[in-house]
Amino acid sequence: METRLNWQDYAVTWARLHGGFDPRTATPVVRYWLRAAHAVADLLGRAKVGPTAVTVAGVLLCLGVPVLAPRGGPGLLAAAGLVLLAAVADTVDGALAVVTGRTTRLGYVYDSLADRAGEAFWLLGFWLAGAPGPLVVAAGTLSWLHEYLRARAAAAGMREIGAVTVGERPTRVSIALVGLLLAGAAGLIAPDLAAGVLTLATAVWVLLGLFGLSQLFTAVRRALA
Repeated sequence: METRLNWQDYAVTWARLHGGFDPRTATPVVRYWLRAAHAVADLLGRAKVGPTAVTVAGVLLCLGVPVLAPRGGPGLLAAAGLVLLAAVADTVDGALAVVTGRTTRLGYVYDSLADRAGEAFWLLGFWLAGAPGPLVVAAGTLSWLHEYLRARAAAAGMREIGAVTVGERPTRVSIALVGLLLAGAAGLIAPDLAAGVLTLATAVWVLLGLFGLSQLFTAVRRALA
C-alpha cells in the first residue's frame, strides 16, 4: 500500500497517537529524527514492508547485543552499533504504521513488548561484559516500573502524555549506546576498563530511572487525584 501522508499530515496523526504532543514543535534533534523516520517509513511503505516486520527486526538486532558484548572492545563497539540500529527500527516501525494506515491496538502491544525485550537484552549484555548483576537487575526493574506506571495510569483514565521524565526510553537508549561505545573504546586500551565503564553506565541508568519514576509518579498523582 503506497503511503500518501506527507510530513504535515503525518505529524498531525502522530500527535493524536501520542497524547497531543506535536512533533513539529519538538526540539530540533527530535524533530529531525522523526522526520527521518517518516522518510524511511515512506520508502518501506512503498516497498510493501509491514511495521511488524520492522519490529521483529529490531528485537533480533537487540538479541545480538549479549552475544557480542562479552567479546571485548570490538564486540562492545559492534553491540553499540546494534543498539543504534534497533533504536532506528523502533522509531521506524511506529512511523510505518502511521504512514500506511496500519496503527492497531495489538501493534501497540507488540511494540511495547519489543521495547521491554530489547532493553532486557541490552542489560544482559552489560552483565555478561562485567557490570554487577544486582545493579543490572535494578536498572531493568526501574525501567519496567516506569512503563508499567504509565500504562496503568492510562488505563485509569490519564489521557495526556504526562511527564516527559529523565527516565524515558530515549534516555535508556542513549545510556546503552554511549555506555557500550565508551566501554568498547576503553576495552581497546585496557580490557579491564570495559567492565568499569559499563558499571558506571548502569549506575547512571539506575539513578535516572529512580528520578524519572519519581517525576512520573508525581504527574500521575496530579492528573488522577
